[in-house]
Amino acid sequence: MLTFLWPWIFVLLPLPWFAHRFLPQATREETPLHVPFYDTLADLGGVATTAPSRGRKLRLALLALLWLLLLTAAARPQWVGEAVSLPVSGRDLLLAVDISGSMAQEDMVFHAQQISRIDLVKKVVDEFIDRRVGDRIGLILFGTQAYVQAPLTFDRRTVKTLFDEAEIGFAGQKTSIGDAIGLAVKRLRERPATGRVLILLTDGANTAGKVEPLQAARLAAEAGVTIYTIGVGAEEVTVRTFFGTRRINPSADLDEDTLTKIASLTKGRYFRARNPEELEKIYHVIDRLEPVADSTETFRPRKALFTWPLSAALAVSFLLAAGRLMAGAEPRRRKTGGI
Repeated sequence: MLTFLWPWIFVLLPLPWFAHRFLPQATREETPLHVPFYDTLADLGGVATTAPSRGRKLRLALLALLWLLLLTAAARPQWVGEAVSLPVSGRDLLLAVDISGSMAQEDMVFHAQQISRIDLVKKVVDEFIDRRVGDRIGLILFGTQAYVQAPLTFDRRTVKTLFDEAEIGFAGQKTSIGDAIGLAVKRLRERPATGRVLILLTDGANTAGKVEPLQAARLAAEAGVTIYTIGVGAEEVTVRTFFGTRRINPSADLDEDTLTKIASLTKGRYFRARNPEELEKIYHVIDRLEPVADSTETFRPRKALFTWPLSAALAVSFLLAAGRLMAGAEPRRRKTGGI
C-alpha cells in the first residue's frame, strides 16, 4: 500500500497558480538591473514573447509536472508492506539437557524400535521448541562440564539444529547438575525479572561439578528462576545374559529425591519420564504451566520511495534546460545563416 508521511504538503499544489494570479508581475522598468540591449539578448536566448504557443504549453506542462514531482517527494511517499507479527517475549526459557554417557542407554521404545534416551529427547524437545512461539529459547548441555550450546534467542530453528548436532560425551561422561543450574542462573539473571524458566532433564545423579545441586537451586530461587526437572529412563528392561534373561532397572542411579527438592525450592515441578508417551506428555504439561503469550503486536515494514519522484523531477529539469538551449540556438542559426 502506498502512503504519504506528510500528505498535507499537497495543499501547496496550487501555489504557483496563486503566485501567477495574485502577485504583480515584474516589468523591465521594475527590474533592479537595466540592460539597454535586453531585446537582443531575449532574441538570442529564445525567450521572446513571440514564442510558439505549442512550445509554451509544453514548457508549462513540464513545469507543472516538475512542481508535482517535487511536492510528491517532499510528502515522503513510502510503501507499507503486509502486517508482520512481532515475536512477543513471553519468557526466557533455558533447556538444560544431560548428554553424559548414560544418556546413550537404549531403553526407550519408539515406533516399535529400541532407541537411546538422547535420541528420544531430541525428538520430543524439537516439537516442544516449535510450540514456544514468542519465547526466547536457549540451550545448555552438560556432562562432566556444563556449557551454553545456544544463547537465549527467538531463532528456534537454530536452537533445534544445535541440539540435533549434540553428541554423547561432548561434555564428558559424568553429570554436573549443580553446574548446569548455576550456569542457567547466570544467564537468566541478566534477563528481565519476569518469565525466567529452566527445564532440566537428566537420567542420573550429580557426580561432578563445583556447585551442589541444592545450593544452585537456592541461588535460582533468589534470582526468581523457576526450574522444572525431568528424570528420564525406563524402570525395567529385559537383558540377555549367559544364564538367560533377567530384568534390571536401568534408572537405578536417577536421584529423584534431589530433582524433586530442586523443583520445590524454585516453585517448579518434578516429572518422571519412563517412556516416550510420558516424556511427550510432560512437555505438554509444561506448555500449560508456562503458556505461550499471544502475539498481539504487529508492524508493517515501510520502504521510503521519495527518491523516485525526486529522480523524475531531476530528469524533467534536464528536459527543460535542454529545451531552453535548443530554443536559444535556433535564432543564432537564423542570423548566421545556419551551419
